[in-house]
Amino acid sequence: MNSQSFTATYLIETPLDPARVAEVMAGEQSCGTFTRVQGETDELRARARARIESLEELETVSAPSLPNAWLARQPGGMPARYRRARVRIAFPVANVGANLPTLAATVGGNLYDLGEATGLRLESLELPANYRAQFDMPRAGIAGTRALTGVASGPLVGTIIKPNVGLSPEQTAHLVAQLCAAGVDFIKDDEVCANPAHAPLAQRVAAVMAVVRAHRERTGRQVMVAFNISDETDAMRRHAELIEREQGSCAMVSLNHCGYSAVQTLRRSTPLALHGHRNGYGALSRHPMLGVGFQAYQTLWRLAGVDHMHVHGLQGKFSQDDQEVVDAARDCLAALTFGIDDAVMPAFSSGQWAGTVPATWSAVRSDDLLFMSGGGILAHPDGPAAGVQSIRQAWQAAREGQALQDYARQAPELQRALDFFGNRA
Repeated sequence: MNSQSFTATYLIETPLDPARVAEVMAGEQSCGTFTRVQGETDELRARARARIESLEELETVSAPSLPNAWLARQPGGMPARYRRARVRIAFPVANVGANLPTLAATVGGNLYDLGEATGLRLESLELPANYRAQFDMPRAGIAGTRALTGVASGPLVGTIIKPNVGLSPEQTAHLVAQLCAAGVDFIKDDEVCANPAHAPLAQRVAAVMAVVRAHRERTGRQVMVAFNISDETDAMRRHAELIEREQGSCAMVSLNHCGYSAVQTLRRSTPLALHGHRNGYGALSRHPMLGVGFQAYQTLWRLAGVDHMHVHGLQGKFSQDDQEVVDAARDCLAALTFGIDDAVMPAFSSGQWAGTVPATWSAVRSDDLLFMSGGGILAHPDGPAAGVQSIRQAWQAAREGQALQDYARQAPELQRALDFFGNRA
């Protein structure tokens, strides 16, 4: 691709000529208007103007996807037919520079408010390698996460603790000790628990890391704990320093609620692996004709230097269909640009247990992922260790191409999970 521009692909809906609307989009986000203004020379226009690379007309529908007061005010009111199209627009790199908030504003921003559109969704972003290299890289990524946990092969099996239910720092540490003994590789905080009064982060980090270090001294295994440090920027930096002092290796951030600049600042101030939680993404993505597709979303956050990205889980409890989850995981595992190794580890969660392992393996065909299970581990009838073992057994069965029920004949933990949770595989 052209090293002087980056490309955004959109899905649009409009009662007008889609080609005209595409020109409005390009002008709105570059030179400011789809027609020339005083002082706008050919040279300036060639340098700063975004350009339409392609336009593919799709279906026509009889009702608008979104309300639109601007169209309603036009003579004749709301039209009867609405045309959809996929549009690729190239934006000059020089307009933006290595400025992540401005990049996000350029490919989104006022486009969502255009009167000419009754639907607009940013689907994907393509960046030239020289431009991508100007932004932050993952500090740990996949290889670094494996090195920090000592898990050389296979998926990282993890779980979630919810100290927001009222657990004290000591109670949280006790649970973490049980999970370490059960054999998990990764433990994360819940997104709604960061620094509550009943379990202040400073006390919780100290208590939890004491048992993690003790486990490491006994077994040689280093469990990674992703402490939720979501806060204002300076506080997050202080929290990260605390985790480092306690020999922790990971911090979790609620990306949408902390913002690009805060995460960039955090990335540049800590060597910790950054576990990117996407909570709130549904507000940006759930409507098919509005918001941001995951490929574009994860591209922007990877430029902030995160190491892990949540993708939800197959056959899980949330609204996304399985193909969306699979595509999200594949996006995380793919390099953003040719020749730069910047893949991040996809984190599968939400309703995951041994029975969802075959679908996960079949879809992704990679061990480079976090497979997080809450109830599938903690609610296993024979205890958390059996829950962890059932997931590892299910993964081995899937890799060998065996049905879970067949493999379970020699794997009692897996059999108990299938009997207890119901065979949803």
